[in-house]
Amino acid sequence: MSDKLLNVLFICTGNSARSILAEGILNAMGGNRFKAYSAGSHPKGEVHPMALEVLQRLGMAQDGFRSKSWDEFASPDAPVMNFVFTVCDNAAGEICPVWPGQPLTAHWGVYDPAAVDGRDDKQRQAFNDVAQILKRRIELMLALPPHSLQALSIQAQLNAIGKI
Repeated sequence: MSDKLLNVLFICTGNSARSILAEGILNAMGGNRFKAYSAGSHPKGEVHPMALEVLQRLGMAQDGFRSKSWDEFASPDAPVMNFVFTVCDNAAGEICPVWPGQPLTAHWGVYDPAAVDGRDDKQRQAFNDVAQILKRRIELMLALPPHSLQALSIQAQLNAIGKI
């Protein structure tokens, strides 16, 4: 079994809340097996402060995040992704760039906590709920045997060879 670090990109439209949360959670929980990134198809240009609050409450790093375009990860010098997950329905329906390495993709859609109207406590609860949903999905992914994740990654590479 290889000890290769697996790169994961979480995509959302604005890259200000859900994808940021997923990036932070996986980087905190993924140990030396995963490196998470996030991006947006139409980045807002700033990270929602409540996303950072939730990461802090979970005891995870809340610095170094920025809202950025997915174009950064489609360039030839970008890190090669093993997995790309969309975390919002809008991004899942968009035509994504061709990712170097032809990573495996999946849709992990969750509602946008930043779109919840009402009092701060209502929106804060929405951020907490979304973080818990993403955290649980990440825990399930991390529970997969490392060799099965490597096999999935190798399968994507073999599929890419067939497209050359």
